[in-house]
Formats: sequence, structure tokens, C-alpha cells
Amino acid sequence: MVEMVTLRDIAEQVGVSVSAVSLVLNDRATGRIRADVAIRIREVAAELGYVPNLLARGLKTRQSLTIGLVSDGVASIPFAGQMLAGAQLAAAEQDYLLMLIDTVGHPEVEGPATRALLQRNIEALIIAAEFHRDVELPLVPNSLPIVVLDGRPEDPLAGADWVVPDEVGGAQAATELLLAAGHRRIAFCNIADSMFVARELRRTGYEKALRAYGVDVDPALIVEAVNPTARAGRAPALELLRRPDRPTAVFCFSDRIAMGFYQVADQLGLEVPRDLSVVGFDNQQFVAESLLPSLTTIQLPHRAMGRWAAEQAIARSRGETDPAPAHRLMPCPVVERSSVAPPAPGTG
Repeated sequence: MVEMVTLRDIAEQVGVSVSAVSLVLNDRATGRIRADVAIRIREVAAELGYVPNLLARGLKTRQSLTIGLVSDGVASIPFAGQMLAGAQLAAAEQDYLLMLIDTVGHPEVEGPATRALLQRNIEALIIAAEFHRDVELPLVPNSLPIVVLDGRPEDPLAGADWVVPDEVGGAQAATELLLAAGHRRIAFCNIADSMFVARELRRTGYEKALRAYGVDVDPALIVEAVNPTARAGRAPALELLRRPDRPTAVFCFSDRIAMGFYQVADQLGLEVPRDLSVVGFDNQQFVAESLLPSLTTIQLPHRAMGRWAAEQAIARSRGETDPAPAHRLMPCPVVERSSVAPPAPGTG
């Protein structure tokens, strides 16, 4: 075990009492300890590599300054991992520790993971979902604040805070971008799997934008991929782009589905964006920036959601919030690149 530097070690080297060192290092020395002595105490503490014992401090204050976070595979997904980065940064800014356990997609691990965090006296718990979905809350003491990150409680009456992307607003912005460019035959490639809550929400945003521009929703222009991958995107892309009355633009459920449309467009001799404008969703930079031309898409606000979740958890633990559960739709901004252009004359 590493031997930690103690207040007594500092006191002996400076030639003062342990209580004097404690007052200085806890910022309670004003008017009690001479300024030159306080400076010397801080210098010696730095020289010796003193680190405050937060566990001991927590026993006195009954605060652990620790937030628990259980994720179901978020840590292994590059773009969703931004949620963890946002949460960790927000916690650190308030001198809190974010203690993470990732279940790596094994739901049976969630219960033991939550209990392990509770045993470490966490002050609040964040449940982070791999993607926007309904979340079953773990059994915890009623007094423990819970925040669901990128999901909503399965039980709508659960007293938990939650934050999710504004899927409707993001999809509406994507479609409006194409409408503003002059397109009217705009397809939407959705996802077939109903486990994705975003499936219906993004379709709602797409249809809302069309109606706002006075464009009828054409069911023939709405297709589905079996999953959100480039490979799955190719079949619906062929279905749409082989038609004599093909769309001039497409809004895709994900950036990887958009990649499938790029591949099929190239196969059919169509050029993006001259012959087909494409907008994705997610802003997976390793996809969007690698495509030629680079993909215009919608940013999933993972980092902002992570920050909000941590700030809300800390505020709850301090009793600084309204008792009613807080719900937040995080805006999904457009990331404009090079895959949108006006339709060719006579094709809009």
C-alpha cells in the first residue's frame, strides 16, 4: 500500500500544529494563521505531494462527492462515449468523482454493478443507455437521485430525471435543409427495428417539415433498412434510386445508412450531391468526414447530454432542484458539409 503524506508530516516540517495545517489546506485560515506561515504550509504540502483524503473528509461531512454511472456498452462506442466525457468533465468541475461501471451489453450485470456503487456511498446514480430507448430503473433507495442519460424510464411515473436528443427537432431540421435547397421529392430511409425509440420520432420530424412547406407526405418515398448499417442501407437505396421517378434527396436514419446510399448512387452512375442530396443523422465523424463528398448530418448531442446529466445529478444530491422530475430534450444541430445541393433543373 502506498504511504500517504499526512497533515502531521507537513506540520512537523513547517513547525506548526496539525490544526494549523488543517485550517490552511481547508481554506479556513483567514484571520487565524499568519499569511507567511500559510504560504509555507502550502509550499511544503506541494513539495511532499500531499493529496487530501476525501474518504476521511467524507466521513466527517457525510458526503462522498461521488456520482455513480452504470452504462450498457456506451464506453465501447466512439461517438456515444462523448456522453461519458461530458459527464466526467462536469463532475470534475465541481470536485466530484464520476465512478463508472460498464455492463458491456449484459443486463444481468446491472444489478450487481448498482449495488457495488451503492456500497461506495454514491450521492446520485446516472443510468446511461447505449442509444435512445426506454430504460428499466434499478432498485435503489428512494432517497437516491437517479438521472437517465439518453433514455427515458420504462415506467412513466418513475421519479427520475432524464435527458434525450430532440429527435423530432433534429429530423425536422434535416428535412428543412433539403426543402430550403429546393427539393420536394425527399425520401426518408428509416429503421425497421421498433426497439429504436428514435424510429417514430425521426419520421415525425420528417413529416412535420414536409407539411410546414406544403409538401404532401408520399408513403412511397418512405423506406426502411433492417438495421442502421451501410450494408442494410443498400437495399432500400436500390429500391428508391432505380425508380424512374426517383427522389432528388434522401434523409437517412443514420450516417451509416447514408453511406449505403452513397455506394448505390455510385453504382448507378449518380453523383452526390449533383444527382442526389443526402443528409444523415448521428454525426459519426469517422463516417461523415470520410465520405466523398463529406456528409451533411445531424449532431447527436452526446457530450451536452452527459454534462447535463452530471450537473443534474449533483444538483439533486445537494437538494438544489425542484422536487418534480426534470426532463430535457437536447437540441440536435445541423452539421453542414458537402452532400446537399439544389436539385437539377426540372427534377425537384
